[in-house]
Amino acid sequence: MAKNNQWLRWAMELQALGQSGEAYTSNVFDQERYARIRQIAAEMMASATGIPEEKVSGLFCNEIGYQTPKLDTRTAVVKDGKILLVQEADGRWALPGGWADVGLTVKENAMKETLEEAGLVVRPKRLIALIDRGRNNAGASPYSIQKAFVLAEALSGAFTPNAETLASGYFALDSLPELAEEKTTKEQLSLCLEAAASDRWETVFD
Repeated sequence: MAKNNQWLRWAMELQALGQSGEAYTSNVFDQERYARIRQIAAEMMASATGIPEEKVSGLFCNEIGYQTPKLDTRTAVVKDGKILLVQEADGRWALPGGWADVGLTVKENAMKETLEEAGLVVRPKRLIALIDRGRNNAGASPYSIQKAFVLAEALSGAFTPNAETLASGYFALDSLPELAEEKTTKEQLSLCLEAAASDRWETVFD
């Protein structure tokens, strides 16, 4: 697994270099070379992850411009020492959240995702952590992703089944359901519970 992770990091770096090179060179021959670098990166990614090459190419070889990380927000709502999780379509559980939408702040995105996935209107209170997904979560991704964990207070609302989630519930750290660990880990839940119990908190980042 460690070897595959290193292979994945090399592929992602090559893809970023190729994408930036294509964006900034005006030489047609260099553009062809950078395009080939991106294609090699897609082949490496497919080899390391088992994801079909066509899908990998579609995911990260069609972007243009300087490559930057994507942002994923996750909302931590804590009640009586338990933390809110939502059940995804595959049956596993995670903190409510998802990609940050263009035009929304981290706070606004956390509010939007929690309302959509958990049916709750929340008030964000603090940024718990901003961490790199590739270094802290399971599973391979063709993207470089930063995860923002936001502590929030539930104001109103109730869960109703929707297109994204099947159920919601509050869980203690010692009685967690099966987690979607590419999105939420037990260590991250522990960090969120620690932040909720603290009067003063310094944002964790790596």
